[in-house]
Amino acid sequence: SNSTCNMGGGGGGEGSSGGSGGSASSLCGPRSRPSRIPQPSSRLPQPFQFTNYSFLPCRGRFSVTKRCDQRGSKRTVAAKHVNKKLLRREQVLQEIRLLQNLDHPNLVKLLDTYETASSYVLVLEMADQGRFLDYIVSWGNLTEEKVALYLRDILEALHYLHSWRIAHLDLKPENIVVEHASSQPVIKLTDFGDAVQLNPPSSYIHPLLGSPEFSAPELILGQPVSLTSDLWSLGVVTYVVLSGASPFLDESLEETCLNICRLDFSFPEDYFQGVSPAARDFICLLLRGEPERRPPAASCLEEPWLQPRSLSSSDSTLNPTQPPALSPSRNHCGAHLDTSRLISFIERRKHQNDARPIGTIKAFLHSRLLSQT
Repeated sequence: SNSTCNMGGGGGGEGSSGGSGGSASSLCGPRSRPSRIPQPSSRLPQPFQFTNYSFLPCRGRFSVTKRCDQRGSKRTVAAKHVNKKLLRREQVLQEIRLLQNLDHPNLVKLLDTYETASSYVLVLEMADQGRFLDYIVSWGNLTEEKVALYLRDILEALHYLHSWRIAHLDLKPENIVVEHASSQPVIKLTDFGDAVQLNPPSSYIHPLLGSPEFSAPELILGQPVSLTSDLWSLGVVTYVVLSGASPFLDESLEETCLNICRLDFSFPEDYFQGVSPAARDFICLLLRGEPERRPPAASCLEEPWLQPRSLSSSDSTLNPTQPPALSPSRNHCGAHLDTSRLISFIERRKHQNDARPIGTIKAFLHSRLLSQT
């Protein structure tokens, strides 16, 4: 989406279904200020203000992210280098405009921007615990209660975005990061390169590049997207975290897309051993084919399976570098989840090429789906 910034725009509520998408418009989020959007070549800091660069495992379709230290403040930040040859300036400015106006504890903040000969650079706050899946695997002792706690953070971020009618549209494990604040980890969403603000009437069709693994059926079929397109993606993320398996992945891109459009998924017992019926029901609630039938983020936060539990008495003085232990809940199974498949999933995703356009298979999908009606 390449829209101009309307500084008079305001956010609306999620609506009764959260699914009435709209046309892509300006991305001037909450409490937008009538100030000029800086161009990446004007007031922006120069690269020499940063030192001690090291690559992070965060390579996107058009960018690479590096860890670095800011001189003077000695603050560690993440510098997202967007390749000028792969993405137009206006597309980068749109992401900057959006991030400048977003302020929520579960969203990664934009700190500054600058430009080099080859890259536009977004300086972002550093999530000190890295990517979400790497974090939960490294700590071990993963339980359903902890998963529900982490998912609440993601839903809080989506509720905030959706209250301003902003759809993320690229919610996947690689775009979820972790940092420690006070006594417990804070889960944050990052990478707003695909985000758009949706205003009725519904019409915006989002171009889809790369792996469709976490994409809703409407994105794959080239239909109008909605706020609840993000909720579908969260359903897939939940399935992956609880089982270590991808619900729709098949041997070919075409078959994967077909599985998504057919809602062809199940809960193999050997993958979901120790996972409660309530957790499976929550996944099914989100993986509904019709966007309007998926609940909005606000409703998801009221789901019994996601209600916060009190911390156990043994954790009254928590180690700030260790995830909290939660007291048992009747909505959850208390067994530790097997993360061995999750480790394999992470390795596969690291070597997966997400740059292949899938628009060419839409005709194949429509013909296969029509032949079965």
